[in-house]
Amino acid sequence: MRQLFHTVSVQTRAARLYEFTAQAEDFVRASGIADGLLTCFIRHTSASLLIQENADPNVQRDLINAFDRFAPQDFDYVHDDEGPDDMPSHIKSALPQVSIGVPVRSGQMLLGTWQGLYLFEHRTAPHRREVLLHIIGD
Repeated sequence: MRQLFHTVSVQTRAARLYEFTAQAEDFVRASGIADGLLTCFIRHTSASLLIQENADPNVQRDLINAFDRFAPQDFDYVHDDEGPDDMPSHIKSALPQVSIGVPVRSGQMLLGTWQGLYLFEHRTAPHRREVLLHIIGD
C-alpha cells in the first residue's frame, strides 16, 4: 500500500464555485496508484468542498443563490470580526463537506459523467485557499 500527498492552491476572487477536477486528475495519474481512494480536504472554515454538476453553469448560480438566501449577509450576526460576509461564510461552510472521498480504479477517479470537484468559496473578498489531496492504494 502506498500513499502520497499534494496541495492544490486555489486563488478565489469572489463567493462562487471553483473547479479543481483537472488538478486532482493530474495528481492521481502522476501518483502511479491504480486502485485506491483519493481524499480531498479543505483547510479553511469559510469555504467547503462539493462534488457537483460541471455541465450546466446555471446549477452553480442556483446553488450560490440558495446559500445566500439561507445565510444572508444582512442578518444581525454576533460574530462579524472580519466583515459582513464572515459569519454567513461560516454557516455556509458548515453545510457541504470539508472532506470528500473519491474512489480510484485503474488510475482514474470514479466520478460520474457530469460530476466535478469544486471548492465552494463563501467569502466575497479574494482568498488563497488550499485543498489537500491524499491518495492511498496500490
